[in-house]
Amino acid sequence: MNQSDRKKLSFFQIFNMSVGFFGIQFGWALQMTNMSAIFEELGANADEIPILWLAAPLTGAIVQPIVGQMSDRTWGKLGRRRPYFLVGAILSSISLLIMPNAPVLWIATGSLWILDTANNISMQPFRALVTDLLPKSQYTFGFVVQSLLTGLGAAIAAILPWILNHWFRVSNVGIDRAIPPSVELSFYIGAAVFMGTILWTVVTTEEYPPEDPEALAEQVEASSLRDNLKDMVDAIQKMPSTMRQLAGVQFFSWFGIYCFFLYFPPAVAHNFFGATEEGSPLYTAGIEWAGVCIAVFNAVCIVASFLIPYLVKLTDRKIAHAICMAFGGVGAISLLWLDRPALILISIVGLGIAWASLMSLPYAMVSPVLPEDRIGIYMGIYNTFIVLPEIVASLGFGWVMSHFLHNDRLLAVIVGGVSILIGAILVLQVRETGDLPSSDLKISATALSEN
Repeated sequence: MNQSDRKKLSFFQIFNMSVGFFGIQFGWALQMTNMSAIFEELGANADEIPILWLAAPLTGAIVQPIVGQMSDRTWGKLGRRRPYFLVGAILSSISLLIMPNAPVLWIATGSLWILDTANNISMQPFRALVTDLLPKSQYTFGFVVQSLLTGLGAAIAAILPWILNHWFRVSNVGIDRAIPPSVELSFYIGAAVFMGTILWTVVTTEEYPPEDPEALAEQVEASSLRDNLKDMVDAIQKMPSTMRQLAGVQFFSWFGIYCFFLYFPPAVAHNFFGATEEGSPLYTAGIEWAGVCIAVFNAVCIVASFLIPYLVKLTDRKIAHAICMAFGGVGAISLLWLDRPALILISIVGLGIAWASLMSLPYAMVSPVLPEDRIGIYMGIYNTFIVLPEIVASLGFGWVMSHFLHNDRLLAVIVGGVSILIGAILVLQVRETGDLPSSDLKISATALSEN
């Protein structure tokens, strides 16, 4: 359907089409908060953590463009994007059930590969769904709602092991195995949440049919693997200039945030709680406090999701994103001078602001310049800008850890903060061609009530 024919959707319609993102981020936050600790508890060294995380970016680089292209050319009873939501949810839920029962390191790593592949099958079409169903005037609002649900799902998931232990007396110490029961139960709950929220979106959201379903079917039937690869290369060659300029911004921003997620929980346990052995009471307390901090990080993301549109109206998308990312970079670097665990929450506020912007404004900047018939493939390519720096970190940062940072997990987070600041500077060089003026962004408290 053409942009001119699309009607504005209500807040509840946008919420329904985005609620599956809550489940995706719930599962994602469980792995980001707990997997580095699980790897260490199963015997991994600090410099081995990045390579063990290679599954996340590598599957994203391969799966997202392929799924994006496939979903562009899909149409059936469940629509265009929803079949991929459902397949990804089933596989992710199975992986979340398997992961906390991993008895050895290689099984935990293998489970992570399956989980990340499934996450990418669901996540990429969710990004494309905003541009499929909303008029351009609601793009930013749609991505901000996704960012809001991202923060809410991740906040609850991050603090869930702490809640289970402190409120429901579920043990946080593994006796016969390394993984504590509170973490294990959290993963089981995550599997149910992931599946339930995806089903919510699948049932409550209708997609626009293609203008010519028969022509689409003929195109799919006639296409081959070679044609699909040729189409992908052609899309890269014809990439809009705004999208190319955002590549560097995304590289440094996501390299930095990836370092934060990889090393923040173990850094809290070792550098702030003084743990020397994985699985010790001090280590467990540190990982739990890191979960609380990441929950605050995501709670800040929720609040910032409402405030960022006002900042965009006062400035523009580029300046607003630069300001938010600068908060994140300074927040991460400031951890170097803190000496008490409670003070970490101050630094976390800046990182939460950056996270809210990173999950919405870059997508809002690039969406208006994408051709409507290739949104899926371009969103897949655009998401490779996220996974490429993560692949670089996974393959090379372990060497940096062992040779330059002396396996100091806190210094790894500081390096991430510097990288985030570089991304904040680079975004100011982006030229948004063909975009909407910020005065057209109808996102405010009034807009929330109207939608």
